[in-house]
Amino acid sequence: MASRITSGARLCVRASIDRLVCNLSRSRHHNAVDTAAVSRGSDRMLQCYQKQSNRIRSDHQRNHCRRFTTLQDTDTDSLSSIDPYRLLDDDLRDVYTDITRELELNTNQDELRTIATYYFDGQGKALRPMVAILMAHAINYHMNNNGLDKKQREVAMIAEMIHSASLIHDDVIDQSDFRRGKPSVNALWSHKKVAMAGDYILAVTSMMIARLNHNDVTITLSQIITDLVQGEFMQLGSKETENERFAHYLTKTYRKTASLIANSVKAEAMLAGADDQLVDVSFEYGRNIGLAFQLVDDLLDFVSSKDAMGKPTAADLKLGLATAPVLFACEKYPELNAMIMRRFQEPGDAERAFELVHKSQGLEQTRFLAKKHCLEATRLAGKIAESPYQKSLLVVPDLIVNRMK
Repeated sequence: MASRITSGARLCVRASIDRLVCNLSRSRHHNAVDTAAVSRGSDRMLQCYQKQSNRIRSDHQRNHCRRFTTLQDTDTDSLSSIDPYRLLDDDLRDVYTDITRELELNTNQDELRTIATYYFDGQGKALRPMVAILMAHAINYHMNNNGLDKKQREVAMIAEMIHSASLIHDDVIDQSDFRRGKPSVNALWSHKKVAMAGDYILAVTSMMIARLNHNDVTITLSQIITDLVQGEFMQLGSKETENERFAHYLTKTYRKTASLIANSVKAEAMLAGADDQLVDVSFEYGRNIGLAFQLVDDLLDFVSSKDAMGKPTAADLKLGLATAPVLFACEKYPELNAMIMRRFQEPGDAERAFELVHKSQGLEQTRFLAKKHCLEATRLAGKIAESPYQKSLLVVPDLIVNRMK
């Protein structure tokens, strides 16, 4: 089990490209983008994506004989009225209240309580607990289990708590001043207090994980924190060649973002008593959703306003980070390579890079890749028995790729 979990980070470079490109042009998600041009423009980086995939394909056996449901096969009219958040209203309503209670009960330090609960005001997207609970219900239905187990709901809370702890640490590292439409914790309290508050949230999640009393789930959820730290370290570095950079970016993206969603839904399936194949389907669904989410997030950093995002835009360039739009833009504008290596530190670098990304097809190529991961998530959801929750799993990729903040 541990070796399968550890190999999860490498799965971020699994290429769904060969199987999905032919479908993408027919997808109702596909905007008016020249698919062939987008594919040609990113060939070198996507070849790296595929090459690494070939080396790890043996990690997870796949059954290619059965034809799975995709978005194209699904009755889209029957999905158009589905709202996963509304479906899970009873399960999600008190998630933030219950998280706050856990954090308040485990300390008598008033200021620590205030900082640790600052981002649990219900203003976030609640994507992670939503996807976790949705998968729990879908797998429970598939397994003929009754309702949502208390431990499964706690996994959803743990996922959101780990995510918020990572945001707090990000605020310290990035020296952010604004998040979720309000001053960041970093702008209101000292770096030391904020960093310790993030550590405190992780400590409470560790106690909650221990309460689950399930060894494999403990290993799986602990892997999320291991991946987060490794992802942060990777973000501090860069690679010389374009192919290395793209693989580095995808692995970092898996560890910082997708691992949390992938391993939390995997834990939900484990708690439901699912077999290894269904556990792997859950993990792969979460991995693809997580990668697509971050790709769209990186795209929105170039096209959304501060008001829409609830945080500063073009922030990654100012932090010296080259995300997918920039890496794709390098194909057309090689001058970006030197800027990437010096982390956009010279005067005018960030502004010039922003301009070149918009002049290139970098944004279209990033959305193209996000859509492929969404299509793969949809295909995987088709392996789960049909239910209102499974249909909602088919809708989540739509929410991801079309979100505006």
